[in-house]
This record gives sequence, structure tokens and C-alpha cells, in this order.
Amino acid sequence: MSKSIFTSKDKLFQLYQDDCNKLLPQFENQIDLIFADPPYFLSNDGLSIQSGKIVSVNKGQWDKGDDIEKIDEFNLKWLSNAKIALKDTGSILISGTYHNIFSLGRILQKLDFKILNIITWQKTNPPPNFSCRYLTHSTEQIIWARKSLKHKHIFNYELMKKLNENKQMRDVWQFSAIAPWEKNNGKHPTQKPLPLLVRLILMASNENSLICDPFSGSSTTGIAANLLNRKFIGFEKEDDFIKISVNRKIELEKNFQMIKNKINDLKVLTKANLFQERMI
Repeated sequence: MSKSIFTSKDKLFQLYQDDCNKLLPQFENQIDLIFADPPYFLSNDGLSIQSGKIVSVNKGQWDKGDDIEKIDEFNLKWLSNAKIALKDTGSILISGTYHNIFSLGRILQKLDFKILNIITWQKTNPPPNFSCRYLTHSTEQIIWARKSLKHKHIFNYELMKKLNENKQMRDVWQFSAIAPWEKNNGKHPTQKPLPLLVRLILMASNENSLICDPFSGSSTTGIAANLLNRKFIGFEKEDDFIKISVNRKIELEKNFQMIKNKINDLKVLTKANLFQERMI
């Protein structure tokens, strides 16, 4: 069994530095929820606009790929191992765009996952389209699927209603991109906003659930999980992202209340006496 390279004092946050395909099978039938933000394979030397400046769309060598067979092979391998790690009642959330979402959906079906929803994250502040030859890309999709066709998954239906003015939660959610305060310890090129991860984890896990992110990056999943008193394990290869993750966990321990107060869903649940702060 591999050893974590970082375990927080409260034991709720563990990081492992290795390939998720090596690590996932070591947690066979232990994980309640996986959130995965795998490579989108969109780094094609194109250009985009950020904060009014022209920038490259390239994220890194890990995000390059234009061979659909190799992309399918990559997704089949890590999703097969994710299924091993999940409990029978476990589910998985996978973020993507048109670059990889169709491959992911096919592989999930081949592996007999049951697809539950495709959540659309509608960005309130998307970058403009640089080429002016396409519609502005303003959404990302999150596939929600459960491991078993038979076993029930966790779904906190009433909590989701509470966050939607006591109406059934729909599958289109509006969130802005990451806020400046989320970059205090550095920024990952595909970092997701903390409020989005908080809602996803609230939806599909319970307190004390074990949450895993096989492509942990800057560990937004872990920060969201710990805010909600869930245990987190993250797998990441890159030293720089491990350092950012550790510093974000330290920041959370020092500024728990401040960070909590920046998450609108937690304000709603606190007001309704449905969220109790964990004492650190």
C-alpha cells in the first residue's frame, strides 16, 4: 500500500504523489464519491482571451492529445480503476467539455456504470471567443454516474431543494470562474471554483464520506470536502500542485470561517440550521 506524502493534523486530508491508475486499486471498495477533472485534451496550440489578454490554450503536456483511440484507452484505464475503488453504493462525478465528454460517456456505459445526470455548469464570466467563428464556449459538463446498476447511490434531495428555494434542483447551475482569493496559494490551469465543488459534494455524499480526486491538481475537491466534514484523498503527480494543495489546506485551517462565509450555499444552509461548522 502506498504511503501518503501529506496527511493533515485532523486526518481529513491526504495526498499521494503517483499515477491514479496505480493508487485507485489500492482503495478497493472504500470510496464513497469520486470527483474527477481528467485531461480535456484541448491543448492544441490555439489561442484564447483572459482578462483582456491573448493567451495560449495549452495547459501542459498532460493535456495534449488528438488521437481518439488513445483518448478512449486513457479513459477506459482510469475509469476501470475508479470502479474498483468505489463502494457498491458509490458514485462518480466527471468534469469535461466536448473535447472529452463523449469519450467519457461511452466508456462509462461500456463499464456498466449507470449515468444519473449530466450537470451543466454555466459560467457567468466566460472568456470571449477569439476566432469569432463559433459561439462563445460558456459551459462545462459534469457527468454523474453510479457504480452499480442495482445499489442505491447517495443523493441529498432535500438539501438540493433547500438550495433552490424549496424547488427541485435542476441540472443547469450558474457559477462564476475561480475568484481571486482562491488563487492565494497559486493557481492550477484547470482549477474549478470552490462553490461548484461544495454543491457537488453536498449533493452526492454524506458527512464522514470518503471523497477521492484522482487528478487532484490544487485540491479544490479536498478543500470543499473538508469544509463539509468529509474525508479526502487526492492523487497528484506534479510537485508544484502538491505544494499548492498543502498550502490551501493550511489556509483552510487558519481561515475556516472566512472561507465558509464566501460560499453562498453554505450561507443558505447555515441560515436554515442545516450546516454546522466543524471546530478546528
